[in-house]
Amino acid sequence: MERVYKQMKKAGAANITVGVLLIVLGITFGILNIVAGGKLLKSRKEILF
Repeated sequence: MERVYKQMKKAGAANITVGVLLIVLGITFGILNIVAGGKLLKSRKEILF
């Protein structure tokens, strides 16, 4: 029975780690997208169609 609890503990720790990493990556990519969009808006006058 104790073996099951140890496995559940490891699985829970892994899930928390993956969740934190996904949150950090999501925030990072979101900031990068905002910066890229700002640069596009800034250079909007230079784009010719």
